[in-house]
Amino acid sequence: MAVSSSSSPAIIFAVTVLMLLTVSSVKLPFHPRDLLPLLPRQLSWPLLNSVNSAVDLLPTYIGAASIKNDVVEWKGACFYENKAWLELNNKSGSEYGGGTLHIKVDKAHSWTCMDIYVFVTPYRVTWDWYFISREHTMEFNEWEGKAEYEYVKQKGVSIFLMEAGMVGTLRALWDVFPLFTNTGWGENSNIAFLEKHMGANFYARPQPWVTNITTDEIHSGDMLAISKIRGRWGGFETLEKWVSGAYAGHTAVCLRDSDGKLWVGESGNENEKGEDVIAVLPWEEWWEFEQTKDDANPHIALLPLHPDYRARFNVTAAWEYARSMDGKPYGYHNLIFSWIDTISGNYPPPLDAHLVASVMTVWSKIQPDYAANIWNEALNKRLGTEGLDLPDVLVEVEKRGSSFDELLAVPEQDHWIYSDGKSTSCIAFILEMYKEGGLFDPISSSIQVTEFTIKDAYMLKFFENNASRLPTWCNDNDDVKLPYCQILGKYRMELPGYNTMEPYPHMNEHCPSLPPKYHRPKNC
Repeated sequence: MAVSSSSSPAIIFAVTVLMLLTVSSVKLPFHPRDLLPLLPRQLSWPLLNSVNSAVDLLPTYIGAASIKNDVVEWKGACFYENKAWLELNNKSGSEYGGGTLHIKVDKAHSWTCMDIYVFVTPYRVTWDWYFISREHTMEFNEWEGKAEYEYVKQKGVSIFLMEAGMVGTLRALWDVFPLFTNTGWGENSNIAFLEKHMGANFYARPQPWVTNITTDEIHSGDMLAISKIRGRWGGFETLEKWVSGAYAGHTAVCLRDSDGKLWVGESGNENEKGEDVIAVLPWEEWWEFEQTKDDANPHIALLPLHPDYRARFNVTAAWEYARSMDGKPYGYHNLIFSWIDTISGNYPPPLDAHLVASVMTVWSKIQPDYAANIWNEALNKRLGTEGLDLPDVLVEVEKRGSSFDELLAVPEQDHWIYSDGKSTSCIAFILEMYKEGGLFDPISSSIQVTEFTIKDAYMLKFFENNASRLPTWCNDNDDVKLPYCQILGKYRMELPGYNTMEPYPHMNEHCPSLPPKYHRPKNC
């Protein structure tokens, strides 16, 4: 490539860095990637984007340094030869003493790189970074009582590596931040993330992007699949889709009352206090909000029930259930457990049970009430205990000779009652209604709908499979005829595996789900 003498120094430097990025056989005193932050932002960020992504924010579990293990060894992102070992001591003169974690780092791939580490027990989270090849130490002056001392003595201190290093982590933060922003930048970031990590497609539909609906062709039990791609909910749904394989992030259901009036039941509707609750709203109110007030750019598809299932659906029983749940809190308690079915087959790399435990530990320290609502009660249900906080849960699991990854994979039970009542996420609320309405008969007693993800739900073979019976206005402006009715949104909604799976006993209780294909074995 020729570069004229009139080119700016920044352009020449950028070209040089790009060339160096392609040279792997030459040992340099620095890595070209380490110099990217020195470039002007309009040049450095696109280059960093080619080598890092939002997933790089997730630390990788290295191992646990304990007094039972002589040495933990691994290859880092900067230093290629690393060792760690733990020494218990009592420098503080306290009842249970403390300890010293020794970390020896060596063989850096360049003179300018560094490794960032996070160190975790159920009772604390700390971090450090290493720039120089030598032995470093992390001092724990005093364990937080007997429980932490006993845990560390048995299990040690967990070590996590930020694989992307300092530059990559900063770049990953730059990638994650816009996922939750209510801007065009945020929307494009969500789309790019889903395209990259799930292989999703975003094909524009012909305008108008809002369907002129006549509601007389909508029936009780018809599901609404919703996908939001900007703002707070857009960012949350993007990450939910990535870990679960669902191509929608929210759901609602249609119900007609005895007078023929159409309503929408939804778990996750925001009330006047800003709380996410279960609500049953008039169709007109719900549809008007989605068209004009929902700033997350919702894309919505109507999934009509098959006539045979519509005939079986006990609308009276469904209404009784919906009214019994109206106003109750959204089902945060079992939100993550519908996704985790196996010990290791549901975690997109570098996620794993160790990282989940560490994230829980962090949140338990920062927002203990939030942690109790999201997972503490659910973990206690799985153990058959009450009132244990996360550290106590981990200790109890160890006492029983089990592991945290096994605990996370224990199936949720629909009959469990939490401190604020039954817990149902958006899709569990709908499927519990289906269950009450008889759609899972005769195997309903062996179905736990709280184990279903949104993908699991739209794959159920409950929906219309004859295009000629879809509503007359269904996809009338689109040259691509979907097997369901998209009623809102610029981009065409994909629902891979839609309407293909017959229900079976203990459905979705032990199923893996790994991107980008999210393959299900034949027995699942």
